[in-house]
Amino acid sequence: MLDFENPKLEIDSLRLSFGNKEVLKGIDLHIPERKIVALIGPSGCGKSTLLRSINRMHDLTPTARISGDIRLDRESVYHAKADVVEVRRRIGMVFQKPNPFPKSIFDNIAYGLRINGQQSRKHLSEVVQRSLQDSYLWEEVHEQLDKSALELSGGQQQRLCIARSIAVQPHVLLMDEPCSALDPISTDKIEQLMLKLREEYTIVIVTHNMQQAQRVADYTAFMYLGELIEYAPTQEIFEAPKHELTQRYIGGGFG
Repeated sequence: MLDFENPKLEIDSLRLSFGNKEVLKGIDLHIPERKIVALIGPSGCGKSTLLRSINRMHDLTPTARISGDIRLDRESVYHAKADVVEVRRRIGMVFQKPNPFPKSIFDNIAYGLRINGQQSRKHLSEVVQRSLQDSYLWEEVHEQLDKSALELSGGQQQRLCIARSIAVQPHVLLMDEPCSALDPISTDKIEQLMLKLREEYTIVIVTHNMQQAQRVADYTAFMYLGELIEYAPTQEIFEAPKHELTQRYIGGGFG
């Protein structure tokens, strides 16, 4: 496991089962601050399950059983006294399919602020503008903030969802296949956005697109059958993988 002096996220001995099926098998993964880490591997290897464990999205699954720990800034997100709402504010999530609320563009971005008690229209307007600017969307929508977010294109909706996530100033941004439903032009915009957001946020992305991992990720973790097989700087993973399974996957041998 890579040893970072002050990791932003620490995943230690994480095991997760659904009923009798163990899906994550003792994952150890430390993630540095303001870097992009890509999780790669064949379908069903546990990538998305691991990602959703980071902000406790499995809490409502009755059959889920989890052990080990995940720490954000040295504090356990699974501690009995941890505030799950606060955990999810600090660890934002962007899904594979854009999921804007059936509200205006403005109200989508302001939603998280409002449920956290912020009602000042001036403050909301400032945060909405900044979040849309940071998501490369302001120039396209600034004259139609009252328009339904559902009328935006798929790529615009995904950038809107990213803007909604960063409006509440998370520490970490999780992205689960954020470009899989998008065309190449929209994908390029999202990738450029990720590289920009890395200046302020720690990003963990699940992707099946190995070229995307090479373009945006500082570090890449290869998973197989619920285990973390190899974790290294992205260039090393793709040019000089140490594990035979990694070599086979990178070479197109399976998955």
